[in-house]
Amino acid sequence: MPHLPYRELPEMDPGSPPTRSPQRYLVWLARHQRGLLSLNALFGIGWMVAQALVWAAVGQAIDAGIVHHHPRALFAWVAVVMLLGIFQALCGSLRHQLAVTNWMHAAFRTSHLIGRHITATGDALTNEIPAGDIVNTVMADAMRVGGTFDSSARFAGSIVSWLVVTGILLSTSVQLGLIVLIGVPVLASLTVPLMRPLHRAQAAQREAAGRLAAQASDTVTGLRILRGVGGEDVFYRNYQRQNERVRQTGVRIATPQAGLESGQVLLPAVLTVVVTFIGAHDVMNGQLQAGQLVSFFGYTTFLTTPLRTAIDYVISVTRAYVGASKVLRILRISPTVRNDGPQLAWPEHFTELRDPTSGVTIREGVIVGLVSADSAEVVPLVERLGRFHADSLGVTLDATPLESFALNDTRRHIVVSEIEPRLFSGRLRDELTTRDANDDEAIEVALHAASATDVLELLDGGLSARVEERGRSFSGGQRQRLVLARALLTNADILILVEPTSAVDAHTEQRIAERLRVARSGRSTVLVTSSPLLLETTDEVYLLHQGRVVAHGTNNELLASSSQYRRIVLRTDEP
Repeated sequence: MPHLPYRELPEMDPGSPPTRSPQRYLVWLARHQRGLLSLNALFGIGWMVAQALVWAAVGQAIDAGIVHHHPRALFAWVAVVMLLGIFQALCGSLRHQLAVTNWMHAAFRTSHLIGRHITATGDALTNEIPAGDIVNTVMADAMRVGGTFDSSARFAGSIVSWLVVTGILLSTSVQLGLIVLIGVPVLASLTVPLMRPLHRAQAAQREAAGRLAAQASDTVTGLRILRGVGGEDVFYRNYQRQNERVRQTGVRIATPQAGLESGQVLLPAVLTVVVTFIGAHDVMNGQLQAGQLVSFFGYTTFLTTPLRTAIDYVISVTRAYVGASKVLRILRISPTVRNDGPQLAWPEHFTELRDPTSGVTIREGVIVGLVSADSAEVVPLVERLGRFHADSLGVTLDATPLESFALNDTRRHIVVSEIEPRLFSGRLRDELTTRDANDDEAIEVALHAASATDVLELLDGGLSARVEERGRSFSGGQRQRLVLARALLTNADILILVEPTSAVDAHTEQRIAERLRVARSGRSTVLVTSSPLLLETTDEVYLLHQGRVVAHGTNNELLASSSQYRRIVLRTDEP
């Protein structure tokens, strides 16, 4: 069996698709694969036409070789049948390989587009669409979109083979040729009324399935909370109700789809009966030869394949349309932060990052502490400094608005490590190294700084050990320390750590505090914390109230001068 050249997926750049309508999106995908689709169509046409011509050769073998008793003609036409079979097998093999290739290219391009958009939009996407529905779109809808490119070659072959068969019949019997020429599209058109209800039913089923996936995802994520408040039964009943809706919508799909699939069998059978009856009548009247009748019967039997292929193609296009609608729902969501206008390159050195809204200034090479009685009040400040919103509200880097710099540069040089430690599945080495390749020595240095070498020692495979989904095999403190090591490995110019030691014991926190200054020497670090151990390592501290600076100085100065600071850091009850 021949093999096509290997091509790595996904491609580096999936492109910028139109998002106005599912039709435009599908056409855009087809343009990106026009070379493969065209080649696949040629093999599909060759595969189908060869099947049709086999019956012409069989008819000639009967008339020339058997009826007229010409052995040489018989062997010649048998050889033609054999060659057509070999050609059909070759084209069928290549058609199938290219069909799967086109399917995978369209599906992976779609998944790649969604993945890229997720990274660009951030919270804006999950605020609009549940995470479970997004996963369902990637896993199911992308494959449905690719499915229409899988069947396109067979559909092209069915059209051309129908025209070839019609031409042969017209050259032999105008009556039979017209019956096939007109009858096939007429019979196929009888399935059109089923298209709209099928489309509606599939859209409803996809919507219900998406809600079910989202509900399952939310339930699993909050399972511990549900158990804590005794809410498992309530959510179980809700899940059952939604599951029943999915079942009911699936049943509603069955009616139009069963009608289409029944038509695949019934409609070609009607055509076969008509052509066979008329052809047999012509043979009895001497207008056709026996071999021609066999050919005609074979043609009508063969035409069941193009007709069924056409109906299959309509079904796959309907599914692709529904899937593309879900894909575009994601791609239409605008990212929170955009790279509009001119973009400046990040400077090699900077003097200060300043937030005029709060009054916080971060100078190069210092460790800054941010302290507030309510840690939630610091979140908007962190989001402005990390440029998580379109408007950074006046944040400047050396008097230049932060929006003026390329977003990729900003993400590389300002890193925010949030309070919730998040790990993905994969090798530990890959989880810790998120940018340029770090050698094992650099990773071990970062793990030492985060006091996480004990975590590494507990793993059988060391850095090659597999991390389970969400890092659930680790304790909360272990996850937090691994995430801290990952943040340190970014070597960001400005690293913002939000409560980096909230889940560790005092001895571990002390070690982290001592090692953090060495690990971040020469670079700026912001610690959002009320831990006295971490604040002792800072160069300066800002005390915030309602998001604004109310006191500024070293840790010791604020302990001596601010009762509010002492209440927060030392947990005292003084007025």
